Amino acid sequence: MNRKKLKNAPWYSYAVAACIAVVLFVLLMKLSDVMRGVRTFFGYFRPVILGAIIAYIVNPLAKFFARTLFSKVKKEKIQLMFSNTLAFIFVLLLLVFFALVLIPQLVDSIVRFVNNLDGYIASVTGMLERWGIASRFDVSSFISSSENLFDKVADYLKQNVSRILEISANAGKGLLRWGIAFFLSIYLLANKKNLKAGLAQLFSTMLGEQRYAGFSVFIQKCDRICNRYIVYNLIDSLIIGISTAIFMAAFGMQYVGLIAFVVAVTNLVPTFGPIVGAAIGAFILLMVKPMHTLIFLIFTLVLQMLDGYVIKPKLFGNSLGVSGLWILVGIIVGGNMFGVVGILLAIPAVAILDFIYAGYFLPWLGRRREKKDVKCTDEAAPEENGGE
Repeated sequence: MNRKKLKNAPWYSYAVAACIAVVLFVLLMKLSDVMRGVRTFFGYFRPVILGAIIAYIVNPLAKFFARTLFSKVKKEKIQLMFSNTLAFIFVLLLLVFFALVLIPQLVDSIVRFVNNLDGYIASVTGMLERWGIASRFDVSSFISSSENLFDKVADYLKQNVSRILEISANAGKGLLRWGIAFFLSIYLLANKKNLKAGLAQLFSTMLGEQRYAGFSVFIQKCDRICNRYIVYNLIDSLIIGISTAIFMAAFGMQYVGLIAFVVAVTNLVPTFGPIVGAAIGAFILLMVKPMHTLIFLIFTLVLQMLDGYVIKPKLFGNSLGVSGLWILVGIIVGGNMFGVVGILLAIPAVAILDFIYAGYFLPWLGRRREKKDVKCTDEAAPEENGGE
């Protein structure tokens, strides 16, 4: 039986559906083992994947420099070299700036917070007593535990030396992995034209010219969605962090650097991130001055409303016009499957799936339905003629 006759056999579609159902059932039953195997396999290529991600994030900046600063350079290779070099230098200077300016502020804020912890707890206790709700909270045990905080930390360090060494070794491996990924990203970005040409030739040969044209349009659309989301999400978080720092400094609040940094970082996480950042900032300010906590929460609420209705629509436009319900579902599913990375990439992933559904799946269903209607019409026509 040849392939065409096999596909036309009445039992063929049922056999394929049964095989797919069995495969899906096995995958669902062994989903944890499958995901563990996938993570292990991709773990071997982690520096390469990280390098590709870094190159992908730096690429828009390099294109910006090429369009603006080096637009008059005629030779494309020289223009590419200058724009890529300047983009990576800019990123390195930005990292150095955060290391030299932000990290000392964070360390100083944490040290001051720990040193003044007993005074903060006493002020909170007095506030609870004035409100008449101190009896509902066991503050005395918390105060007694803070008095020997450093002793407990020292005991914990002594009892978990091997664990701490293991964490330190993993942190060192992580830094080395990121360093290798950064150098790989420089190489990948410098050779992006050759890589794109090679991939285009491969997919063109595999798919054919007509299918490759549609595939190329699909990839370009996905690239615009991801690129726009990553770049503008970073800009949005930077705006939120700077706005928070300026507001707190204007009202004379403490721990400006620490809270603004936390708010900016947590703002990268969609939906739940701003809530977590506001809760952390409010808790820190509650220990210092309760009135500042109320002012901070009101400002954060107003800022998030402005961010949701003004800033983000101006940045993102309609390119990520996805229902909030599907974004929430994507965040939950992505977080359960891939952790923080899944949460961060939930919105572009949902936007791409929505684009596939609206741009490809629904039209495919429509064409399939039209073919069935035409087939039914053709089959019914001879019967009507015979009846006449």
